[in-house]
Amino acid sequence: MTNTRPQWAYTLPAALLLMAPFDILASLAMDIYLPVVPSMPGILNTTPSVIQLTLSLYMVMLGVGQVVFGPISDRIGRRPVLLTGAALFTLASLAAGWSSTAPAFVGFRLLQAIGASAAMVATFATVRDVYGNRPEGVVIYGLFSSMLAFVPALGPIAGALIGTSLGWQAIFITLAGLAFLALLNAMFRWHETQPEDQAKMRRPVWPIFVSPAFWVYTLGFSAAMGTFFTFFVDRRAKRTPLAG
Repeated sequence: MTNTRPQWAYTLPAALLLMAPFDILASLAMDIYLPVVPSMPGILNTTPSVIQLTLSLYMVMLGVGQVVFGPISDRIGRRPVLLTGAALFTLASLAAGWSSTAPAFVGFRLLQAIGASAAMVATFATVRDVYGNRPEGVVIYGLFSSMLAFVPALGPIAGALIGTSLGWQAIFITLAGLAFLALLNAMFRWHETQPEDQAKMRRPVWPIFVSPAFWVYTLGFSAAMGTFFTFFVDRRAKRTPLAG
């Protein structure tokens, strides 16, 4: 990098251990919760549509938040966006696990998505800052994509095991614990990577929304994820719900 703040001197494995948890947790928070969705209306004394709203709101906010936090990270830096997002995700996950009413649960899920989106944006922006012109960047993006492909398959299994053994609250406490460990690691090791000359630049967002490629990928991914969630929840609803 040229004209930057302190150099990112980590080896590729060390960098992956530092960055990957935020990428994984953002997706895991969607999928690990699926096995308990059919039982949540009874637990929180609400309707299935309200609980399903926590899934759709999370996905929407995870996507929309990237449009918001991208420019913010360009203005104030990657580190503050990452640490704030990770802290918000941790607290919201913990609070969701202790929620006793549907409105509180929906609200904390929304905050959880906001935190996940901020942390994920800062993570990918850091990869671009450090590895944008290096061959390691292709490796990191490839590994991140592979992780995101496995999480929807493994997340519900982990959620079912945790929910059956310890209750639905343990799922969110587990997310909070994992996020706290990742946050603690980042507080000591994640320094600012944004090039100083880019901090003064202002990039418009609107070209993204007029890009055909953006809409093709977005609509295709949305349809695939929506189909997956609908299929999984419907199949799970036909089986005995997990105990609260």
